[in-house]
Amino acid sequence: MAQIVLEPEVIEIPEPDLTNVITEDDTPVDNIFSEKQQRLLADSLYTSWAGPGDERPFIALANVGLFYHVDRPAIVPDVLVSLDVILPEEVWQKKHRSYFVWEYGKPPDVVVEVVSNRKGGELGEKVRRYARMGIAYYVVFDPEEQLDDRMLYLFERRHLDYVERGDLWLPGVELGLTLWNGEYQGLEATWLRWLDREGQLILTGAEAAAEARQQAEQEYQRAEQERQRAEKLVAQLRAAGIEPEA
Repeated sequence: MAQIVLEPEVIEIPEPDLTNVITEDDTPVDNIFSEKQQRLLADSLYTSWAGPGDERPFIALANVGLFYHVDRPAIVPDVLVSLDVILPEEVWQKKHRSYFVWEYGKPPDVVVEVVSNRKGGELGEKVRRYARMGIAYYVVFDPEEQLDDRMLYLFERRHLDYVERGDLWLPGVELGLTLWNGEYQGLEATWLRWLDREGQLILTGAEAAAEARQQAEQEYQRAEQERQRAEKLVAQLRAAGIEPEA
């Protein structure tokens, strides 16, 4: 009997109509600290992080709309990190201006919220919304301890809800978190920072440049010390009547 091979049916899914979707409203609402904190988290990843391994790409965005359903308004995390995706080339197209889950094919892996007041729902409604979206890790940084007597919370999604992790490591994402006291862009404060697998800070561009200058200076000093030792040895040989070879 002849075997009949059926070709799989190709189902074309129409693109959502984004005509009435508001991707940005151009309203500045962040305070100075929150703006700098967002920049610190996003920029340091692009400057000094190679990703979770195996040359996997990632994107890190600050204050960009996150859409998980075309009929529902965006939620705007302070920072989001998404693995195994790349930015589209045509970023000015409306379907690329925000993080549309159906365009990227997955939700972000990490979202970070920086608490500015008690009205944001960071430990209430946003916990439930981010869990429903399927986001693996949800971070809440409360620098003024407005919600409780703690500054940092890390939640991990298990099944359909979040549970708080006992540490500050994000398995799979291969990033850690820490609170760091120091100066960033002229502002002395307690900042939320990323850590690598070895527990080292993931550096900003300025920090990486300063570290490179320090290493170059140390190399120069070592070379100078070697030159001075060589000159001293030559002088000692000549004093003993021995002419060193060139």
